[in-house]
Amino acid sequence: MPSAVIDGIETNYELRGEGPPLLMYAPGGFDAQISKWWDLGVYKRIRLLDHLPARFTCILFDRRENGRSGGRVERIGWDHFVAQGAGLLDHLGHERAHLMGGCMGCAPVAAFAVRHPERVLSMVHYWPVGGAHYRINAHQRFARHMAFAEENGLGAVVDLVRSHDKNFSADPRGGPWGDTIRNSDTFAEAYAALDLGRYLLTVRGMVDGLFDRDTAPGADAEDLMRLDIPSLIVPGADKAHATSAARYLQECLEGSVYWDVPPEAQTEDTAPARILDFLGSV
Repeated sequence: MPSAVIDGIETNYELRGEGPPLLMYAPGGFDAQISKWWDLGVYKRIRLLDHLPARFTCILFDRRENGRSGGRVERIGWDHFVAQGAGLLDHLGHERAHLMGGCMGCAPVAAFAVRHPERVLSMVHYWPVGGAHYRINAHQRFARHMAFAEENGLGAVVDLVRSHDKNFSADPRGGPWGDTIRNSDTFAEAYAALDLGRYLLTVRGMVDGLFDRDTAPGADAEDLMRLDIPSLIVPGADKAHATSAARYLQECLEGSVYWDVPPEAQTEDTAPARILDFLGSV
């Protein structure tokens, strides 16, 4: 697969189809890699990539710190993911694009629209994460990692993540840089040598910045309300994808289209056609 170095970080990407560019922020939380569009949950069922490439150039990529993309230890916020997507568009020569996010990928889509509204043709938010359960679980996951690192040291974190192939959700002790540690001996060595106290401050700031509300994260309501970008919102209905998070985006995004269909009715027969109809109307 091709790759591009964006802000010093390698981004693994893939292009599928022909037509207007559609930049797709993958689902999967802290396992947001290209394959999640066809092998994870609802996305496995609705098979978007069997349909969207017929009319669009789907720009798929492993989010930084995920899959085969690289990473860097820093206080990561939503704007870091925006920079990765915008840099990939620059690399491919696209000034503007449609944006689609799945799951946690919806948050950087919202942040991208706030940061670069002139570059966004439309937005699709599929099962945006959010809700009280989601925030609490995210904080607990990071707390387990910080506790393990504080008790055992960062060298033990490296040993742990290299002892299995579990992601951050499956084994929170390994933290959000697990894939990068597995992919690069150089990164793993530098990671193990970091000052533990400063590292813990970085991680604490990261989780507080990313998961700071009981609704859809990514952008403040006041910023979303100023946008004039066609938007389609498809709700989830579980503890990670609270329907209230989707309704929040509907409230904040003036003129947005809310597809009021329960998850069980979102199928390969219905979902790709609804998304294509929306994108075709923009």
